[in-house]
Amino acid sequence: MNLVDTHVHVFTQDLPMLAARRYTPAYDATLEDYREHGARAGITHTVLVQPSFLGFDNSHMLAALRRDPQRLRGVAVLPVDTPAAALDTLQRDGVVGVRLNLDGLALPPLHAPAWRVFLTELARRDMLVELHRAAIDLPALVPALLDAGVRVLVDHFGRPDDLLGRHDPGFQYLLSQAKTGRVWVKLAAGYRNGWTSADAQTAVEISVELLAHFGSGHLVWGSDWPHTRHEHQSIAGALTALEHGVPEPAQRQEILGTTAMRLFGF
Repeated sequence: MNLVDTHVHVFTQDLPMLAARRYTPAYDATLEDYREHGARAGITHTVLVQPSFLGFDNSHMLAALRRDPQRLRGVAVLPVDTPAAALDTLQRDGVVGVRLNLDGLALPPLHAPAWRVFLTELARRDMLVELHRAAIDLPALVPALLDAGVRVLVDHFGRPDDLLGRHDPGFQYLLSQAKTGRVWVKLAAGYRNGWTSADAQTAVEISVELLAHFGSGHLVWGSDWPHTRHEHQSIAGALTALEHGVPEPAQRQEILGTTAMRLFGF
């Protein structure tokens, strides 16, 4: 039985990091460390996501991908002027998508010529775009991505406002995009939305809404290991949270296995 963790970061403290970063790790999070934790949870396949504090230097992640091309895939962070030949190389190394981590940043002009070229090149290679932004801004971003022909994976439950929850207009917009068939949502790290253990019911309500609209064929799960800035979290805890939000075993197995295996090209 396949179990795919679609959101894992690997890094070491001595890597060159962005000068303007929100977070500096005080520990190493190696592939070996992760495998030890993941094995206990039964994880068989893993998607490595480039950490924001490493910027466009994906070399550490790429080195990890080359070590196990059968069980690892990657989501890179890239500049908009990345050459087509570089995308080909990244794809050969196991990169299946590009992350737009726009948390706290200005919205990019996705309809501008440079972005259109970049997104078209991604679509040509069937590389997805993983989008991390508060739900309220999704209507300003998702249409341009879909117009360019890329598949869209929205991070962290869609990032609804922690007070509005499922009533967030941006979240309601996200639900409406299920009909496109080209939008997926990642059930991962509710704590990034401000949800604490006291807000467990909010996470369940959001999961129920997403499942009702997208179905288990367009939802995936991620542990967010090593849970930067929330290191008290665990892979086991993330799986338990998924069980609460998706109590039906068959739906949960599709999310953990079939859907993720297909979306990330395993």
